[in-house]
Amino acid sequence: MEKEVHEQYEYARRRLRQKKVLYFHFVLFLIGSLFLFIANRFFGFGEGTTQNWCIWGITIWLFIFILHFIKVYITDRFMNKKWEREQIDRLVALQQKRISQLESKINDDTENKI
Repeated sequence: MEKEVHEQYEYARRRLRQKKVLYFHFVLFLIGSLFLFIANRFFGFGEGTTQNWCIWGITIWLFIFILHFIKVYITDRFMNKKWEREQIDRLVALQQKRISQLESKINDDTENKI
């Protein structure tokens, strides 16, 4: 029983750390986007270009943040250790079934030859 409690604690601690890093990424995204906008608009970085480079930078960063969000709140929620164990057990069961089928086929073939 203690092992299960420890696993639950470790899972909760890992999820909390993932969420904490995601929130930090969000705050960094907001501050960084504001900095890029101010640098472009008020300090004149990139005035020689015809395109608005800060919008491209913010858009790419937003896409990366969305991927991070999906990983934390969608992918890792469903594909955790329990899911891994279930998949491993399923694959092992399939392998055992296939091995037993092959063994029975070999036994049938040897009985037919004798």
